[in-house]
Formats: sequence, C-alpha cells, structure tokens
Amino acid sequence: MDFEVLSIASGALSDHVTDTLLLLVPADQARWTLPQALQAELRQAVDAGDLSLKTGQSLCLHRPAGIAAQRLVLSVAASAQAQAQQAAFAVGLALIKTSGPGTRTLSVAWGGDEPVVASAWAETLVKAVSAAVYVYRHTKPSATPAPRLTRVELLGSAAQVSELQTGVRQGKAIAAGIELAREWANRPGNHATPTHLAEQAIALGQAFKKLKVEVLDTEALAELGMGSFLAVAQGSDQPPKFIVLNYQGSTKKVAPLVLVGKGVTFDSGGISIKPSAEMDEMKFDMGGAASVLGTFRALAELQPKINVVGLIPACENLPSGRAVKPGDVVTSMSGTTIEILNTDAEGRLILCDALTYAERFKPAAVVDIATLTGACVIALGHHHSGLFSADEALATALQSAGESALDTAWRMPLDEVYDDGLKSNFADIANVGPRAGGSITAAMFLKRFTGAYRWAHLDIAGTAWKSGAAKGATGRPVGLLTHFVLAEAQALAARKST
Repeated sequence: MDFEVLSIASGALSDHVTDTLLLLVPADQARWTLPQALQAELRQAVDAGDLSLKTGQSLCLHRPAGIAAQRLVLSVAASAQAQAQQAAFAVGLALIKTSGPGTRTLSVAWGGDEPVVASAWAETLVKAVSAAVYVYRHTKPSATPAPRLTRVELLGSAAQVSELQTGVRQGKAIAAGIELAREWANRPGNHATPTHLAEQAIALGQAFKKLKVEVLDTEALAELGMGSFLAVAQGSDQPPKFIVLNYQGSTKKVAPLVLVGKGVTFDSGGISIKPSAEMDEMKFDMGGAASVLGTFRALAELQPKINVVGLIPACENLPSGRAVKPGDVVTSMSGTTIEILNTDAEGRLILCDALTYAERFKPAAVVDIATLTGACVIALGHHHSGLFSADEALATALQSAGESALDTAWRMPLDEVYDDGLKSNFADIANVGPRAGGSITAAMFLKRFTGAYRWAHLDIAGTAWKSGAAKGATGRPVGLLTHFVLAEAQALAARKST
C-alpha cells in the first residue's frame, strides 16, 4: 500500500482528481469548512434525509456534480479528536469496500474548522486502512481478496505536511506489527506451533539487522531450571520453545525494557479440560506472544534509540499420560514451589519462569502481556485491557501510551490483601486463588516473581480477539506497546541531553 501526503488548500478539494474522496465531516454544520460544490452536495444529502449528522453515519455518492472525484464518501465524525476520527475512518472505509470496488486511489480529508493533530490523524488513518484491507488467507485461499486499493492520499495544508509524514511513517510501522500479530494469532494451532513461532522470530531477525534472536530448546530450559514452564509443556508432543528477541537501539550500558508475551499456541486446559464450546478460540491464547512479535516488527522499522528485549515462552497445554495433574507440585526457576490446583491456569506457570529469566538483563522495566484470565473479560469486557502494576510511573506511562495509540488499558487493583488467596498447604504458593477477583490473584501470582525490577502486567483476554461473526485476532496491544517504547526512548533522550 502506497501512502502519500499531499498539500492542498481546503478550497481546492472539489477539483482534486481521485477515484474516491473520503471526506470526514463534523456533526455540527457550523464547523464545516468546505468549497461550494462539496458544501452543496453535503447539504443536499442532509436535507434529503440521505445522511444523518450523527457519529457513525456515512453516504457514498457516485460522480457528484462539480466534483472531480469519481466517488464522494461522506462520513460523520463527532470531533477532530483521534478516537472520533478513527470511528469515522472505519465506517467510511467499510462503505468503500462495498460500494466502491473500482477504488484504487483513495484521498482523505477533514472538512471541519477544528484542527486535527496531524501526526495522530495520519497514524490513525494508516492503521484504519491496514485493518480494513487485511484478509486472512493462510488456510483459507478461497477468502475474498482484499480491495484493490493501491494508493492512499492524505490531504492537508502545507503547514501540516511534515507532521502528516511523521504520522504516516509511524502508522505504517505499527500497522505492519499489528498485521503480523493478527496473522499469527489467527492461524490454527497446527499451523502456529511453538516451533512455527520460533521460525517467525528467526525470520524477523534475518530481515532486520538491529534485531537478534535466540531460541532455547527443552534441554536448555531444563538446565535453567524452568520447571514450571516445562510442567505445562510436558503434556504435548510439540516441544516448547523459549524465544529471546533483542533490539539494540542504544549503547549496551543502557538498561533495556523487557516485554514478555504468553505463547500458549493452543490451550485445552490440560487435565482440567475446558468445555468443548468455543475451545477452538484457544488458538488465540498466544496473543501475548503475537503482540511481542508485532511490536518488535514495528520497532525494527522505526528504530528508536532504546534497547528492548522480548521473551516468549511458547508451548501447548494438552492432556495426556504425561500431563501435569491437579495437586502436582513443581519448582520454578526462582526456586519457588508451586502447587498446581488447576492445570487450566497455565499461563502464569510459563510466565513466572520467563519473569525470573528477565532478571539477567537488569531491566529498566518489565511488562508482561497475556491472555491470562476470563475474569478480566468479566471485569472489563472487550474495550480495555487490564493493567496491573504497583509502580505508579510505569502504570501511568502505559495508560498514556494506550490513549495515544487508541489501544486503551484500565488500571486494576494490586493490593497485598489479595495475596492471601494463593496460600497452599503443600507448596510455597498455589497457582490459583478463589473465583472472586480471579484476574487480580493471577496478577498477584506473577508479582511474586518480579521483586528485582519495575513491573507491569497486561491482561488482554478481552481485547486480543473477537468472537462471533467477526471472529479473529485484533493485534492488540501492539499499538500500546509501541507507543510505550517510543515514549520511553524520548524520555531517555531527554535525560541524556540534560
């Protein structure tokens, strides 16, 4: 997809030659800033009742009089804010897919007097276009191909050009990362095994010079003492893989950020087996791993001046004669013994060893990302990821990054009182607590292994994928994570300059 920024006066929009002009317009008519021909078409559509000036409404006009564009798509936005623009983009693009099959060149403009933040506007548009044209085809070659859109023009004033170009560059990188995350999370378990994930990571390392990749096998994990991770993996014939990605954007003396992604490529629940209904969706249980891969894809292209390490413990959780059983006690890499009361609470068992491994990097901060608990879905639904951290500055940075990326997270409690639910009569800690507050006790379990550094946990069980007719991975939280790393790189640069 070719994205180009063009400088154009608002009065010249009617004369711009293109297949389709997507015009985002304010719901408030008093805020329209449009040339006469476009203003006339818009008022006529509103007066005729063809377009309602409500957020989310859109209309496609073919060969409108006095306008050079072959098609004019009008999409109503509540404001110039990025979130409102994202919603308007999505609605307009959906209409173009169904009513504009001849659109190869799409031009986009904002028709309001309230100024957009140009870089954020551009990034939002690029990500929206990428999401609209993505089609999963790896195991479905019969899927309808993506629209024949080959060129997208962002129309703005001369003063906006530089900011728009910055937004396009950042948007393209993040969109590529989101698409990579969606693609791998969408693949079924037999096409996205731990070995396949490791191969994808190696391919990333080969494609980008600043990215180094190491993959540890079962023997290496045993030597490290990762008994908790290996306990989950032992029920499957697929060997576990521990993937280590290293992005070197600064000097070696600069402490890295560490991103840890849960990579359970299929989760049956093990001996504590899940109900069969919707178990197919447990191929998405490696959404955390997919988001780490996607974030590194974006960082490798954007090349921020910061060091980042990615850790992905990847395995399957299956029942067999070798599988770990409820009541078994295992020893983690940290030496902590764990009573496994429920084998379906496996994500925390593989993450705790990865979190211990993270200590060797002497990190500036560690963020783990996991489709960890159904309890988080009950608490927050599918809009916000759950954010847990005892570090105020880190939590604030992640929340701010989510808002900038339109990939939001909601702060959840992490009070010590919840830790009592993890007591065991037979081990240092149990892997599950009571049903109430399940997402919190899961976070408290992970917190036990993070005393050596600043840490945050993102529970993405409600945001990593969609069910129903729109079933598929979302690629979240690649946007949040990328914005977080970029902001930390800016803060690092600011500290160096003082």
